Amino acid sequence: MNPAHTPLHAGGQLHVLDLLQMAVFALRGNWLRSLLTALGVIIGIAAVIVMVAIGGGTRAELDRLITGLGANRIDIAPNLSRVGGAVQDLGSLFTLSSSDVEALREQIPEIAAISGVLQGRTTLVHGDANWTTSWYGVDADYFGISHATLAEGELWTPEAAAGALPEVVIGATVRHKLFAETEALGQTIRIGSTEYRVVGVLAPKGIGMGGNDLDDGIWVPLDTGRRRLLGRLGLPPQRLMNIVLGVARAEDLAYVEAEAARVLREQHRLLPGMADDFQVRNLTQIVSTRHQTTELMSVLLAVVAGVSLLVGGIGIMNIMLVSVTERTREIGLRLAIGATPRDIRRQFLAEAVVLSVGGGLLGIALGLALTELTLRLSELPIALGSHTVLLAAVVAVGTGLFFGYYPAHRAARLDPIEALRQ
Repeated sequence: MNPAHTPLHAGGQLHVLDLLQMAVFALRGNWLRSLLTALGVIIGIAAVIVMVAIGGGTRAELDRLITGLGANRIDIAPNLSRVGGAVQDLGSLFTLSSSDVEALREQIPEIAAISGVLQGRTTLVHGDANWTTSWYGVDADYFGISHATLAEGELWTPEAAAGALPEVVIGATVRHKLFAETEALGQTIRIGSTEYRVVGVLAPKGIGMGGNDLDDGIWVPLDTGRRRLLGRLGLPPQRLMNIVLGVARAEDLAYVEAEAARVLREQHRLLPGMADDFQVRNLTQIVSTRHQTTELMSVLLAVVAGVSLLVGGIGIMNIMLVSVTERTREIGLRLAIGATPRDIRRQFLAEAVVLSVGGGLLGIALGLALTELTLRLSELPIALGSHTVLLAAVVAVGTGLFFGYYPAHRAARLDPIEALRQ
């Protein structure tokens, strides 16, 4: 006898294990048809796992970026798009200045901390080791705004900041490249012909937006950067490349952003109708592009998962209806000797669930493999937890119950006499 058409048990209450064994035995009789039927569920479950993993990774990545760059932070930069034609001097390019910092600090009390920023690239030398990295000239407030903490040492003294002394705080990557496992505090690194004393080492922060290493840099007092590191750039006195500020309360971000623009327009004597020669951006705007991209990816995967599960569920319903037709005489025989419609309904539901759960298990394996492949071949953030696999299993069971109910209900409503005539 074909296992797919094994007669249904007659009468009596069946335990769950009995139902599952009968369902597996029935589906095994035509395993290729069962596998093809479950294909839609397999693809849908795999897409669910990848979608949830990417979505969770995106949220974790954004939280990490906010922590790394500083919550409630506003960045102000020159509006380079406003500069047209040939640039006559750097003053027309770098429109921000130290007087802007003072005006913002005095006129907007909601600003908790503010710092001007200068930056560039340079080569560091210590003994036989050398390393090319970014340097940043900043005020002491910068570290609080950026949520940067010291792993060793301390920040430079106010006297060093006022006197433009060669004191430097280094990132974890620079420490590793120049000092390896040896002590860094109190040591000197050479930049050009000047020796800088290492007064502090920042705690590691990891990778930021665009894959840049947040620990690969050195930080010096603002005036030290202006007088000693700008070199031949020829930036006008008191000019800045950027301004960063921190707001005490998140609800004040929008207000401070608008007020900062107003103050800077007054400072720069911009008449009504004239374009801003600066850009004011908060952290939300900085990470929004990446967030939108990953959200779009998640939506696309959700659509793929939904369509695949719909197709898979319809396939399950179709094959179960075919099974009811093929086994009509068996159903009639069982009903005739004492089985209840409930027994028939439970068995066909069990077969639909086994079919979808089997496809779900294969889909979970495929989803885990695709997640690992995505992690290795792309820069998309991935966060996969046990709850994702549990969600996939619940979706698989739900698909079987939802799409298997109608065929099971139809089988349970067959008239025994009419069924036996088939």
